[in-house]
Amino acid sequence: MMGRTILVTGGAGFVGSNFVRRMIAAGAKVVTLDALTYAGDRSTLAEFEENPQHLFVEGSINDRSLVQSLFAEHKPDALVNFAAESHVDRSIDGPDAFIETNIVGVFELLEAARAYCRDMAPTGFRFLQISTDEVYGSVDTGQSGENDTLAPNSPYSASKAAADHLARSYHQTYGLPVLVTRSSNNYGPYQFPEKLIPLMVLNAFAGKPLPIYGDGAQVRDWIHVADNCAGIENVLTNGEIGKIYNIGGGTGVQNIDIANRLCAIVDRLQPNPTLRASLITHVQDRPGHDRRYALDTSRVECETGWRSQISIDDGLEQTVRWYLENETWWQGIQAKRYSGERLGLAAQTGR
Repeated sequence: MMGRTILVTGGAGFVGSNFVRRMIAAGAKVVTLDALTYAGDRSTLAEFEENPQHLFVEGSINDRSLVQSLFAEHKPDALVNFAAESHVDRSIDGPDAFIETNIVGVFELLEAARAYCRDMAPTGFRFLQISTDEVYGSVDTGQSGENDTLAPNSPYSASKAAADHLARSYHQTYGLPVLVTRSSNNYGPYQFPEKLIPLMVLNAFAGKPLPIYGDGAQVRDWIHVADNCAGIENVLTNGEIGKIYNIGGGTGVQNIDIANRLCAIVDRLQPNPTLRASLITHVQDRPGHDRRYALDTSRVECETGWRSQISIDDGLEQTVRWYLENETWWQGIQAKRYSGERLGLAAQTGR
């Protein structure tokens, strides 16, 4: 990536910020565009405030004129779109923002990129849309492949599926050099605490209940964010234009098992007379909760050479240690934005 310029939208969020960090380390210049909604935090990229390789711009992907001005000024070699509303529970309570950002926002980016490619884009420009395994819906057996029928079951996953279709259509209709990655459940540094793993870790630190939806037997294919970002970089560099690439950890683990593993790690690193597993509490399940996700990653492995490198045990250990060592980051979020309250109950309460 040495010498390349990359426009990263949603770069102050969890996966986006980890990707920005990776690209700067690889020698790229990065322009980060982020609206700094509840899950985006500029402090996540504070180390790059004075770095000439990085420029932060506060703004929305829905602002086409802003995106066009960034294209014109910086002439990026690629746009990687992480910007999205991404929490299923929030999409149950308020789907409007998911439609506006995940569908309309992607449309605005595609239109801005189409004009850029027509008028000034450098040779080899690429538009990479970041998606999710949730677009496939729940799979009882086997693994989801890139050509499988999409069957999203939440407003969040439906909005991401719509964005995937839009991106593909711009390649088919206009020849826009589009790529799509669909990753499994990410975890690791800088993840907003509403998601399962950081919520379990931070509640375990505080001795609070660890809420598990339903019986906790939902299976997720966990991937460390560093592995996902490596896969995204490989697709951006080596992927075939117009294709979709699944990026998964190859680790199918039940949510209840994840909670127990995290409890054991916290007990070892932060000893307490009360074993954290005793704090696990089963709560009312999420409506439309997918039972199992699993990805076939043979395409990205064969075509780009990518392989997942971080085992689930090593990744969870690293993650717990990161949250122990970075209290200032997550305590600030808890104080201002999210204190662990349950979301996603609108469907049950009739609101």
